[in-house]
Amino acid sequence: MKAKKVFLSIGLAATLLFFAGCTQNNSESSSSTTNDSTEKTTETSTKESVDLNSLTLPQLTNEVATNEDLVEMVTNKGTIKIKLFPELAPKAVENFMTHAKDGYYDGLTFHRVIKDFMIQGGDPKGDGTGGESIWGKGFETEISNQLYNIRGALSMARSQDPNSNGSQFFIVQNSDDVHDGLLKDNYPQAIIDAYKKGGYPTLDGQYTVFGQVIEGMDVVDTIAATETDSSDKPKEDIKIEKINILQEAK
Repeated sequence: MKAKKVFLSIGLAATLLFFAGCTQNNSESSSSTTNDSTEKTTETSTKESVDLNSLTLPQLTNEVATNEDLVEMVTNKGTIKIKLFPELAPKAVENFMTHAKDGYYDGLTFHRVIKDFMIQGGDPKGDGTGGESIWGKGFETEISNQLYNIRGALSMARSQDPNSNGSQFFIVQNSDDVHDGLLKDNYPQAIIDAYKKGGYPTLDGQYTVFGQVIEGMDVVDTIAATETDSSDKPKEDIKIEKINILQEAK
């Protein structure tokens, strides 16, 4: 149990770094409020009036349903296939799909990489301070009790402001067992089991999960393991060459 507590402490430090890297102006204020916002995650999830174990959990299957999108993210380290959930996170998916079709992400780098946490991209400036949504302004965070930040989750990156989602995203890479402390009243049992294989539950209720890697986590791991500088920026450019649309939801 002690090892788990140490890991979560390290994880919280990584979360602070993540907040700081999402925006140019909020890094100082985010450090003072992350603890409060993280503690509120569990409070939010406990106020469920439904049987959590009866919910459909689309992240837990590699099958792509007709109501899901499927994209292929081609990087210079390999290809990652991701299914998206337009019914559960409609704005995030519309934003990502439109950007992908328009070639917005072509040639952009994974500008922030933290091993055992996540890989982050989608910023035309390449430093975590840029990018915008297809609407030209930030849009709201979409939270669903059917989607969680398990290993392989695709989520929107943002600043402290929950309405600041733009073009940046991250893929959760951590593969450590982090299920300790997750309560059945707060999580479906199947998600608690999924967290045994990795993820980052402290992000639940804070960031929009809108997709799940179904093929190519080895590529995500390779990117996460790359050498970085003191700002978590890879020392070699890791680029998104293109995002191909393989299926659109019906």
